[in-house]
Amino acid sequence: MELDQAAIIAAEEAEKKAAQPVERERSSYDGDTAIKLYLREIGLVKLLTPQEEIELAAKIKKGDKKARELMIKANLRLVVKIARDYEGIGLPLLDLISEGNIGLMKAVERFDPAKGGKLSTYGSWWIKQSIKRALANQSKTIRLPVHLVDKISKMRRTAMRLQEELGREPTDDELGGELGITASRVSQMRLAAIRPASLDAPIGDEDSNNFAEVVQDEAADTPYEQLEEKTVTKMLQEMVKTLDPREATILRARFGLDGGAEKTLEEVGEKFGVTRERVRQIQNIALKKLRKMIEKLEATKVI
Repeated sequence: MELDQAAIIAAEEAEKKAAQPVERERSSYDGDTAIKLYLREIGLVKLLTPQEEIELAAKIKKGDKKARELMIKANLRLVVKIARDYEGIGLPLLDLISEGNIGLMKAVERFDPAKGGKLSTYGSWWIKQSIKRALANQSKTIRLPVHLVDKISKMRRTAMRLQEELGREPTDDELGGELGITASRVSQMRLAAIRPASLDAPIGDEDSNNFAEVVQDEAADTPYEQLEEKTVTKMLQEMVKTLDPREATILRARFGLDGGAEKTLEEVGEKFGVTRERVRQIQNIALKKLRKMIEKLEATKVI
């Protein structure tokens, strides 16, 4: 067992344990089981006191591999906490944790308690950077700029918080008010970050839409970033146009792709005179077609 992989040992072992039982039909169950095993395992390692961190840091500087391994394992729970903030954006939670663990390893190597602060504070930055970089590079077809990953996470957290406070899903006006953007901008934030991973996610009820989490940064750092976002959006809009007219219309209505408010399955069903379930079926057929288009582009390296 190589010590330079100490940060991801627990995750790997958890995944192996989850895979040991006889074949399971649902991969989501496997993932949940692996997470539970992983959390149980890392929970056995006690948290470090500030003094213990100082002592271990001194040993690590001298090349003590056991001290390094202990420092990493004692902070794996921090990685899980941070990784959950980025869940649902495009990578499975276990993958986010693995990427965050890499960031933790870098933080442990660079941590200097003499400069003040705890490893948890210092390490949080490295963990987040590693996760955001992985999310940004997850798709060869449509690359999400690193500076936009935070926008996705912030939008999701804000929506979840408002939903808890209001007892219902927030409107575009309410969400826009919290984010400091217009309601029309919120309705447009559905397209620029579309990825095959998002299309594969189960899309059924209004609360579980993962078709397009658009991240349109109103304060984009450079003209290139603005152009990049517009190019991605335009490309995806062109893809939607190639769908069956009914499929395209349903997607536009469900996800507000024309700048309007998102509509529920019931609302779309009433418009077309079909059931909620039928709308769901047509929607998923259309999403599968879009996924195939994106995968084909990736395979031929058109983009």
